[in-house]
Amino acid sequence: MQTTARLIRTRVPRSPTAAVVVLHGGGGRGGAMPVSPTQLSVVRMIPIAHRVAHVGRGRLAVWRLLNSVRGWDGAHTPVDDVRWALRQLRDQLPPSTPIGLIGHSLGGRAAILASGEANVRSVVALAPWIHPRDGDVDASGRRILFVHGSDDRVASPQRALAAADRLSRTAQVGVIRVAHGGHAMVRRHGTFDGLAAGFTAATLLDEAPDDSHSALARVLAGASSVTT
Repeated sequence: MQTTARLIRTRVPRSPTAAVVVLHGGGGRGGAMPVSPTQLSVVRMIPIAHRVAHVGRGRLAVWRLLNSVRGWDGAHTPVDDVRWALRQLRDQLPPSTPIGLIGHSLGGRAAILASGEANVRSVVALAPWIHPRDGDVDASGRRILFVHGSDDRVASPQRALAAADRLSRTAQVGVIRVAHGGHAMVRRHGTFDGLAAGFTAATLLDEAPDDSHSALARVLAGASSVTT
């Protein structure tokens, strides 16, 4: 079966200040299994994309990326699909338009590994399924946020912290630990969604968060790790 990546519009204003690509997770099931728009890992990112568009107030163009296949293998990974999506956006948008990436689970890993690509300014990795050495990427000049639930039993918070530490050699990195949050981000979903949208808007639009004492505000001010 021929499978291709797809970009789905959430909101694309006529003259956006910046753009955002939202990346889903989802494990492989063997072979080149296609991605279904109705699989839970894809559906979970829809409210996040809408939250980003709402916070962007008509200044952020927001797309969701559907990967070409599920999971991660050596022949073709979600990073290849992210790079394809970034090329599409660079062709559609004015030169040097800043881009933010928001990814969950394996989508978070793909976002980190693509963080050094041209025009990428910020990355949010939500409960990323990641290896420590994935942090060995040159993301100079980028702002990167890891958000991980304390009760995540699928993606290791320890490996995420190790990757964040390595990534901080080149990028400005913050980690927010969500108390009682799980991998699927169902419990305290509003916190996960709000952090992703708020950080992305702040870094792409140079806007401060509404609450100057929030976990997000502390990370944006330079804190390396906070709990909410």
